[in-house]
Amino acid sequence: MLAAAGAGRRWLLLGVCLIMAAVGSSNSMAAANITSSARRCDKGPTGVETRDHWLHFRVPPGLMPDPQFDGRRARLQVHRVQPVYAHGKCPSVPTRAAVLIHGRIQPGPAAFDLHQPTPEGDKLSVQEGLARAGIDTFAPSLLGYGRSTRFGTGLDDPGNASLRPYLPNGTCPYPEGCDRTHAPVFPLDQQGALLLTNPLGGQRRAHSSNVRFARTDTFVRDIRQVIDDAIARAKPTDGKVTLLGWSAGGQHVARTLYATNPVLPGGSQYIAKVNRVVFLDSFFGTPTEETPPPTGFATFPLQVNNAAAVSGTWQMPPEREAACTGHVVPGSQQQLWSQFLQLETVGGEWGGDDPGHPTGLSRSPTFSSYGWNTTVAQQLTTPSLVIHGLEDTAAPPTNSTAIYNNLPVANKVLVQVQCASHALLYEGCSGPRCTPRSGAPYGGRPGEPWAGPHATLKAALIEWIKSGTFNGAANGRFIVNESGVASASP
Repeated sequence: MLAAAGAGRRWLLLGVCLIMAAVGSSNSMAAANITSSARRCDKGPTGVETRDHWLHFRVPPGLMPDPQFDGRRARLQVHRVQPVYAHGKCPSVPTRAAVLIHGRIQPGPAAFDLHQPTPEGDKLSVQEGLARAGIDTFAPSLLGYGRSTRFGTGLDDPGNASLRPYLPNGTCPYPEGCDRTHAPVFPLDQQGALLLTNPLGGQRRAHSSNVRFARTDTFVRDIRQVIDDAIARAKPTDGKVTLLGWSAGGQHVARTLYATNPVLPGGSQYIAKVNRVVFLDSFFGTPTEETPPPTGFATFPLQVNNAAAVSGTWQMPPEREAACTGHVVPGSQQQLWSQFLQLETVGGEWGGDDPGHPTGLSRSPTFSSYGWNTTVAQQLTTPSLVIHGLEDTAAPPTNSTAIYNNLPVANKVLVQVQCASHALLYEGCSGPRCTPRSGAPYGGRPGEPWAGPHATLKAALIEWIKSGTFNGAANGRFIVNESGVASASP
């Protein structure tokens, strides 16, 4: 019996040991799993996050044409679309950021984050496309645009839209006054053409501000503030951002990179914060400094735009319209206009011929243009990508050639895209032309049709921001044909 009892104790001790070993093994596995989970990270984004924030400032004295705004409090709306990493970004993956500057009438969020789906199941949004490639993007609405400050006696006042012109002899027969303009893009008598019923009630009004809203340097100040904000929030690995300017935004961006700007000293400090620049369908050829034209600048600060003005961004020469099948993605023009109105406050209650049913109008500021020409281009030191639609009727494609030819930097690339208008960043492709006879669309997959200029632009931006190249080249001229295939050009 004693032997049996001893054997029982030995079996009991063995069982206890086995249980303890199992518990220990389980704890070790749990610890290993926790450690493994803690070490897990993502090399690519798992999603994107969109949010708006505001940058507050006071208007510097003398920077705006109308001194009544000197010292006033103001704010800029910044639309950020950033990559999201569910398990954290792997330390080896660089952090990159880009600041995107809109054109003459487009607020930043509408210009660069168009929500329209494409037939391929993607979105036209430039910001989302870049964020899914790991690039943090910031698209401000400059002063006077979107939900940025417009001032009650500035762009919130419908009486500050243009009046009828002076008579040829220089006199004005109208009690509310007359106007002049320095550019056809800022048309006269918009009060009579678009605002007379809503909200003017049949009577034109005198202005509460009698000068253009902004100077180019007004927007340069804004861009500088956004550059600092983007670097502080995104914390890019190299401490710099890539800067893109579309249309008139190209002028504002170039002026920002002008080291000898006499109006806003400190240009070199901001040039050092920009690693690369992109000029997209850019305006070009303005004076180096602000010079009044013979007829004087516009005498009104407010421009109003309807849906037809916005859809005109897609305009092409008539003979190219038929050849460039599918360049207007179905629903894209309506979606862009919808996003314009979503960013409106008072303008949404303006327009139309029925006093009880305003159609809604979008507002934008008038401004003087300067700071982007051969003199400025020849002193730029930032690596530059110049992209232009060859069917652009708003800014001639010769602009891009002139910009490229005058840039002194070694790292510069010119890309000109067939079947692309001023709305290059929104345009698609449909029909037989989209399937290349040979080769593959730039940024696409062999054997698949070209999605259109919007896909080429995103692929080009991603490659440029990440490596400073296009199609593997750090320098040179390229043509993207109507099937999306890129090739070197003389």
